[in-house]
Amino acid sequence: MAVLAPPVAAIRVAVRRALTDLSGEGPVLVACSGGADSLALAAATAFVAPRLGRRAGLVTVDHGLQAGSAERAAEVAALAGELGLAPVELVRVQVAGRPGGPEAAAREARYEALAAAAVRHGAAALLTGHTRDDQAETVLLALARGAGPRGLAGMPARRDLAGVPLLRPLLGITREQTRAACVVLGLKPWVDPHNSDPAYSRARVRSEVLPVLVRALGPGVLDGLARTAGLVAEDNAALDDLAEAALAAVRDPAGGLAVPELAALAPAVRGRVLHAWARELGAPPSALSHRHVAALNALVTAWRGQGPAYLPGGLRVLRRADRLMPA
Repeated sequence: MAVLAPPVAAIRVAVRRALTDLSGEGPVLVACSGGADSLALAAATAFVAPRLGRRAGLVTVDHGLQAGSAERAAEVAALAGELGLAPVELVRVQVAGRPGGPEAAAREARYEALAAAAVRHGAAALLTGHTRDDQAETVLLALARGAGPRGLAGMPARRDLAGVPLLRPLLGITREQTRAACVVLGLKPWVDPHNSDPAYSRARVRSEVLPVLVRALGPGVLDGLARTAGLVAEDNAALDDLAEAALAAVRDPAGGLAVPELAALAPAVRGRVLHAWARELGAPPSALSHRHVAALNALVTAWRGQGPAYLPGGLRVLRRADRLMPA
């Protein structure tokens, strides 16, 4: 009896854990770029899902940013069919003209396309191949930006995407394991040149920063960063629950927030209350930053008769006596 290679076994176990007890009767869709991480995920899902009574398909996105991208996307779609995945969809997106840098624009276009495909196929879940190494990079980038606890929590193993669960089964799997699995399975991953292009901050972290940390602190530093993300995520969940209850308690019948009650909250909870309220008022979450919440907080804790706090989306918040009110 052949012994299953450890990297293949580890990835299959991770996928099984993610899919077990998943609700809904639709297929699970793997988002696959053709890189080692998503190829290994696709192969594991093609093996595991049918054994759980679940259909599995694949979506690949052609961003059109590199020569030959259409051909590579077609190759990924063809390989998906060979693995027994169905449905298989190749989606082409337009990145140019979107706000933000090229990384952010491509990511936005990709997730829009993945969400639309998941809804079209009535998917029970969408799976992405983010690994432990990706998680470590995310935490370091968040730390450099001063992103706070939400950033340090990294990527969640599960979140909602247009009403469909987005699952990241491989957050406990290393990039080395996915590459080894591809070798064992005879899969030939595509190596994205953007992943080593120093013009991109994540690529610099991957090729320059993490190797220095590993040499200085040992290979366990990657596990430590990923574990930190998980621990901070648990703390965030607890604080979010407290903030939800606090927001309900400080609401004013006229649509504002009561300042004395806000001032009595712990700073960590008050900041989350103000952040959540700003989103309720219509501030775009992607544009809402620490400085906006700090301006709202100043109306509570450092009131000197100053004017309104300005929020993204052209919103303003005023303090009137002991109330914060949208202007």
